[in-house]
Amino acid sequence: MVYPVKAQDSRIVPTEISQTGPRVLSIHWGDGVESIFEVRALRLACACALCVDEWTGEYKLDPSKVPEDVHPTRVNSVGRYAIGIDWSDGHDSGIYPFERLRELADRDAERLG
Repeated sequence: MVYPVKAQDSRIVPTEISQTGPRVLSIHWGDGVESIFEVRALRLACACALCVDEWTGEYKLDPSKVPEDVHPTRVNSVGRYAIGIDWSDGHDSGIYPFERLRELADRDAERLG
């Protein structure tokens, strides 16, 4: 399934977002880089008010309560700056700004070498 996104030539704006498997979300960025995300890791990285305390920044989400096979049931554009993901575990209040997605991808790339 491919989710269309308006393209801009920018490091933090995707040109294409696609779910390339039941556990993989792929983002092609305006600078030509492709980032591969394991979808459960994205679910655990949700920064909405239900998952992260707005005052302290402390994560409230208990990873043991997120099923191993969690997956997106819907991915939609949020303006020109983010995507929203409806998850198979019923969670749907988080948005994923493109800048945060790129930071997560770059951090993972650095960690993996």
